[in-house]
Amino acid sequence: MALKKTTTNMVPTFLAMAVMNATKELEATGADVIHLEVGQPSSPPPPAVNRALIKALDEVSTHGYSVALGELPLRRRIVGHYADWYGAKVDPACTAVTPGSSLGFALAFLAGFDRGDKIAVATPGYPAYRNLLKALGLEPVLMSARAAEGWLPSLEALVASGEPLPDGMLLASPANPTGVVMSDDDVRDVCIWCHKNGVRLIMDEIYHGLTFGGRPTTALLHSDSVIVVNSFSKFFAMTGWRVGWAIFPPDLVDTVERLAQNMYIGPPRPMQAGAIAAFDDYAALDAEAARYRENRDILTSRLPQDFLGDMAPSDGAFYLYVDISKLGMKTPDSIAMAEAMLNETHVAVTPGVDFDTVEGHRHLRLSYAGSTADMKEASRRINDWLPSYLRQVGSSAAE
Repeated sequence: MALKKTTTNMVPTFLAMAVMNATKELEATGADVIHLEVGQPSSPPPPAVNRALIKALDEVSTHGYSVALGELPLRRRIVGHYADWYGAKVDPACTAVTPGSSLGFALAFLAGFDRGDKIAVATPGYPAYRNLLKALGLEPVLMSARAAEGWLPSLEALVASGEPLPDGMLLASPANPTGVVMSDDDVRDVCIWCHKNGVRLIMDEIYHGLTFGGRPTTALLHSDSVIVVNSFSKFFAMTGWRVGWAIFPPDLVDTVERLAQNMYIGPPRPMQAGAIAAFDDYAALDAEAARYRENRDILTSRLPQDFLGDMAPSDGAFYLYVDISKLGMKTPDSIAMAEAMLNETHVAVTPGVDFDTVEGHRHLRLSYAGSTADMKEASRRINDWLPSYLRQVGSSAAE
């Protein structure tokens, strides 16, 4: 007799991670792969982070359980970060340290909604949003945020659809994969609209600090009901540490704490000891953000304009979301192009279908979080390879 397995919790492959797996196989053969597929900083966190971790490892208490919402010193330091950066007042009791931001989203979905509820998410958007929502029995409602919409979802279009308003909404600024940054007015307006219409808003602020036109606002300045999720992974360059945080409204805190207790007991205590020092060297982190901007400018100035196409503006995060439909291919196929690029040039990129199941075949995402030397070399390899690939697929641009 066949054993039971889930039929409802199957989710699509996370293609960025699948590409990363493929690069490991290539590298095992000695290939020199340039990684533009994963949003992972190429520099380490500030030295103070490592020193704080090493010091903490000598203390017996570091190796025990953490409380479910995270250790109070780190939660207080996160609160200080909001005061320093935004002038926002945050209650440590409403702050939850999580094992990566992914668990912060899971807590938000489980505490804020019931099975069958509908959550509006932007497309293109981070694939784990919609995949995790489906796995938890929630229904993602896709809001178009493509070039025609200025790369931002439209509340007016959501209302005009004639469908009942969703129970929740999840937005990101800066956004993955587009790098679009919502203006302060946009953030305020969506906070007010959601609260007025009874729509639970979740804001992904994971890429705060990585913006190239000034520091963005936090939704916490505009709403007492918003859930804000953030992370040490991107700006603080600590992806492998798996430490994030989330700010919850008071009415959800008790539920969140009980869920965390039962899901993972508490976030890893040694990682928290290191993370508290991440806030001590903003200058070094800002210098890294400036380097990402330089990397972006190298790619946008050296890659062919037809390859970039109607690209999203990339005002934040560290991604280019390029439009390959301008290359003259009869049927743009981002999966096939990404596969050929990896195998023939050893440059890894992520197919757009990871982020947009409808129009993603027209797009590729390139991460410029790597070294500046890698951006220059990747540009050279792509420029050298592209004409032969276009001839191979029968592009009119190759004629």
